[in-house]
Amino acid sequence: MALRAGGRALRLLPGRLRAPAARLGSGGAAEAQEDAEVNARKKTFTEVQTERLEQAERTVLIKCPSRVNEKKLLQYLSSHGKINSHFFFENRGIHALIEFSEKSSVASLQDVVGIPKAVEHHVVPFKSRLFTFTLKNPVAKTAEETPVHLSRQSHIPVNELIQKLHQADSISSQMYILLNEYQLTEENIKLRFLACSLVQDFARAYFPDSTVKPFGSSVNTFGKLGCDVDMFLDFRDTQEHAAKMKKGPFEMEYQMKRLPSERLATQKILSVIGDCLDNFGPGCMSVQKILNARCPLVKFAHQPTGFQCDLSVSNSIAIRSSELLYIYGTLDPRVRALVFSLRCWARVHGLTNSIPGTWITNFSLTMMVMFFLQKRSPPIIPTLDQLKELADEKDKHIIGGYDCSFVSDLSKINPTKNTETLDELLCDFFEYFGNFDFRKNSLNLRRGKEVNKPESSPLYIWNPFEQDLNISKNVNQPQLEKFVAMARESAWILQKEDRTQRMINKEPWGLAALLIPFGKSNTNKMRRTKGMGSETIRSLLDSLKLSNASNLQKAVGK
Repeated sequence: MALRAGGRALRLLPGRLRAPAARLGSGGAAEAQEDAEVNARKKTFTEVQTERLEQAERTVLIKCPSRVNEKKLLQYLSSHGKINSHFFFENRGIHALIEFSEKSSVASLQDVVGIPKAVEHHVVPFKSRLFTFTLKNPVAKTAEETPVHLSRQSHIPVNELIQKLHQADSISSQMYILLNEYQLTEENIKLRFLACSLVQDFARAYFPDSTVKPFGSSVNTFGKLGCDVDMFLDFRDTQEHAAKMKKGPFEMEYQMKRLPSERLATQKILSVIGDCLDNFGPGCMSVQKILNARCPLVKFAHQPTGFQCDLSVSNSIAIRSSELLYIYGTLDPRVRALVFSLRCWARVHGLTNSIPGTWITNFSLTMMVMFFLQKRSPPIIPTLDQLKELADEKDKHIIGGYDCSFVSDLSKINPTKNTETLDELLCDFFEYFGNFDFRKNSLNLRRGKEVNKPESSPLYIWNPFEQDLNISKNVNQPQLEKFVAMARESAWILQKEDRTQRMINKEPWGLAALLIPFGKSNTNKMRRTKGMGSETIRSLLDSLKLSNASNLQKAVGK
């Protein structure tokens, strides 16, 4: 059944921000009223993160036998306290994520969990929230026993996605189908916060008041299933507590190790945490300490959750960037749909890559989409300067001398009056950047304007906060030229294709046609228009009123 454009966004984004469970005890009525007020509007970034971090501390992860009886497992676990939610997933075996209503239930369960018998290897006696559930007397699978439902933790391959896109009746519908297939699920988000919470358990052995929080794609609403988990060790709560200490006739403070620089302190902290994860962390594999990078970090694979993780320390500006994108992604459903579609398109055509290099990064491409949406008439999203004007005192943030202030309350931001469809926006994005004068202009998201490039990098996108940095400085000339050529060819395909005929012939059309490498056919031998690979650029140059192919080089610079 075809998915129609009207009212699709909420239907395709189930359970993104669930209401918190009702609180019990004294003050419950007042807290319930406060929750109702929060749920009546869109939650702020901080509210969402706080809720999910608290959920993660009440959560355990259990490795189960392949023939697990879901009902009996939940009955046993319920003897330790009420279970709020649970799900199963496959990752080197069946795992169950169990979220209790109370943190005390986790402690109750830990009290009765046994230590594994050391037959061949001696175990490190660290009691985490990772458990293995086995049956003392395994029995044959009965006829009544049904397999547990497994929550998906990865997106479908592109060739399967293309087949799904045939079910749509518009490009807009196709883009929402892609979004629904690729975005982080509620279960996957919970698993990401649990991974951070498990690392936090180790960090608090050394720094009891610290927290480990995710940032980047895991929290900014633009994360794709399978993306890495960026997390940071935060001491801000400790610092804020120190600032609130009342001054009396005397002063008392902790004796602490003093180091000559913040960078050296960061390196030493990460070195110790990295060693701790490597030597004692259940399921922490391939730990690498990259301490001399511009932003020191520890990379590791967390096998129980299946995530590749990067741990850094108090990356405040990165957190502000995550919140900014969260705001943009929450304001209008078209924003995320457009970003996900363009990221998928860019990956198919080799414009982006999962490893560092000279190509455009996902972050740079996302910022290009944000800039494009700021330039619409009327704009779909506000500029950063406009968000700063709406900020109140609690929104003021000066980090390292950079002004990172912007409003956090989404209800203060007026909704856009722009009614353009995603069909229009996708085609216009390709036309806009296919004709953009990269040789002369840069993209400034603070102002939402094209401004003269301050230096000669092929692609210049101003860092929204650190205004002396170019977030796309890694991109070289050939990669930019390839992006412009692909944008022009994609615009040509969307403008010239006979959509009705291609739908009748059950051939890829619209977004599906853009997700097949140009000049190639897929495994089902669905053919693109004959000669398109060789003639597209010339035809498109004519349609875009560019006189000859040399203008491509002129547009992006030499």
